[in-house]
Order: sequence, then C-alpha cells, then structure tokens
Amino acid sequence: MRISRICALVGMAAIVAACTTTPPEKPVKPGEMKLTFKQIEYAQLPPMPEENWQPALVAFKESCKKMMTKPGWEDVCAKAQNIPLAQARTFFAAYFTPYQAIAQSADQKGQVTETYTGKMTGYYEPILYGSRTKKAPYIYPLHTMPSDLITVDLEELYPQLKGLRLRGQVQGNRLVPYNSRAEMTKRNLDKYAIAWVEDPVAAFFLQIQGSGRIVLPDGSYMRVGYGDVNGHPYRGIGNYLVRQGYLKSHELSMQSIQAWARKNPKKVQSVLNQNPSYVFFVERKDQDPRQGPIGAQGVPLTDLGSVAVDRRFYQLGWPIVVDVEQTNPDMKFTRAVVAQDTGGAIRGPIRFDFYWGSGDDAALSAGRQNSQVKAWVLLPNGMQPPSRPD
Repeated sequence: MRISRICALVGMAAIVAACTTTPPEKPVKPGEMKLTFKQIEYAQLPPMPEENWQPALVAFKESCKKMMTKPGWEDVCAKAQNIPLAQARTFFAAYFTPYQAIAQSADQKGQVTETYTGKMTGYYEPILYGSRTKKAPYIYPLHTMPSDLITVDLEELYPQLKGLRLRGQVQGNRLVPYNSRAEMTKRNLDKYAIAWVEDPVAAFFLQIQGSGRIVLPDGSYMRVGYGDVNGHPYRGIGNYLVRQGYLKSHELSMQSIQAWARKNPKKVQSVLNQNPSYVFFVERKDQDPRQGPIGAQGVPLTDLGSVAVDRRFYQLGWPIVVDVEQTNPDMKFTRAVVAQDTGGAIRGPIRFDFYWGSGDDAALSAGRQNSQVKAWVLLPNGMQPPSRPD
C-alpha cells in the first residue's frame, strides 16, 4: 500500500457505512454503502431443520464470554448457558427478534438501490505438514510479524475510523508502505519463520483461511493463527489464472488451483505474487485441540456455526440466519450462525464467509462455495439495530 493509498484509506473511511433502522436516518450519498434492517416475524424466516439451529447456540455461548457485560446482552447470554442443544430454535425464537439485512447504495444522481441478496464464500481450517526447523521437504516458511512492521490504530486518533489500521515501515522520518508479497520473497526473513511447510500453495491458502494446524514429523501438531497483515489489498489469484489461460472460469476452485500448481511448480511463485497481501502468523499454544481456531472475536470458531463478517456493518457476536443458494456446483441451505470472525476479502453489507470446520472434507465444501445469500440478524428482544456496530 503506497502512501497515496494510505491517504485514500483514510478518505474512504469517511464514508464507512453504518447500521440503521429502516428507513435510514440520513439519505445514502453517491458511492456510499449502507446496511439497513427491516423487522420481521419469526414465521417469515425461511424454514430450516432443527439441527441447523444447534451450531449457532454452541457458537453463541462462546461469544457470550466476550459479551456478558454489554448492555442488552447480559440477560440472553445468562439464559443461553442453561439451554440444551435440542432447544436451540426455541431459545432464539423466544428471546430474539429477526431483522432482514438490506444493502443500500446510490448512484451519482442519488438514485438509491436496495439489495436483499449478497455473497457468501466458505473457509476452513487447513491441515498442513511441516516442521519447526527448515529441512527438506519443509522449506517454505510461515512468518510471524517482522520487527520493522509498524501498525497504526486509526481509532486512537479518529474514533470514527474504528476498526481501521495502517501498516507500514519507517524509512528515515517517514512511514511508508510495507513490502508486498513479491518484495518479501526477495528478503531473508528466516529468523521470523515459526514453521516450515512442504507445499507453497498450501501455505498460500493457509494465509487466506487465517489459521490452521501443522502436523510435525513426530506426529504432534502446532496450531497457528492470524497475527497481522502487511497492509496491501487482497487480490484473488483465480481471475489471473483465467486471464492467462491457465484455467477455465467454470472450473475455478481452490482444488483446481492446487492441481494446476502441482503441474506447474516453476510458475507458482509468480502467480502467488499477483496477490500483494501477506499474512503473518502466531503460534496458538494454549488452545484446546478439541475446539476450532480462534476467530477475530477471540473465541473458538464452531463448525457450521460461525461466519466472518465486515465489521463496518456487523457486530461480532450477533446471531444471523443465512439462506444460501448456488448452482454449479449445487448448494442450498438455511442455517443460524454467529458473527465471530473477519477477513480481508469480506467487504460489504451482505458479505459473509462460512466456516465449515477442519480437514479435507471441510476444505472440499469451502472450495466449492461461492453462493448467493440472504441474511436476517437476530437481536435481543427490545434492542434496536444500532446506528453503527460497536
């Protein structure tokens, strides 16, 4: 991210979208995105099997560890602790009110468009094979944050920029953008490697997922999670592979990219460099191996019960009902989930990333998902959607 882009980021933050009740208190400005909410009855939610409510109850109990003291959440969090899984749907129906999510945008003439449908992708916890030391075949590093990476929390200076940070490095008396992925490959950062893995493409997808497990040579494993990022925008490599004629658009998936990489090892790094974003990791030493990885809310993710959201529009810990549909390949489900994570590519008022779990089966499902989605936020009875997430 160049200094001009840093300035642009600050400028863009001035039009950060907010959550309001419908109709919005202020008109949507050209180029602005808003998320509004329309209250509905529970009977208007799309039907789903009883078991599709249960992972959300597990996830919500975890989120309550961070939300017990927040106004409006104390009572429902206290009640949730004693609710058995078999009564998950009854619990949410009794203590929450559903609000349909509606995205609003305006063109340059001020004409407002409302959209009820957005996009949902999937993610998972990868399992890689590696070592704590560099030795063949484990020669591809996973780095923790280098000492010259500077992170600036803009909220400390500008409260309206909550959740926005700048990353860079100091040159002389100036803060300049940090190295891109391509630039980092030219540096010797071995002293910051916390693990070495055997597959560079698997390491790349680990950065996209944000956390994973590494099976070590002795059969034990280490768990790594998101530490920070270099500050450059995320760019998917799939479209680049299509433009270059390496893959067809209809066959694009995580699995097809991995298969192409295995057949074309000499081209892999140049393709990966098309994404300038680079994720740094930390080792998670104190986590229960029976639980999922730690999400942005600081609690373990729940298989089939957690989603990543854009924090400009959603508060972590909110229960959400999502109605998902896609073709080629077919996928359709309705589930209750909880907002517990974020992601660099998860940007927009109706944009989610669904957590499928760990391992190969979860990877297959996550790699297939590129769905249309409708969403309904569940808020405690009597609570109105805030003007912006906390």
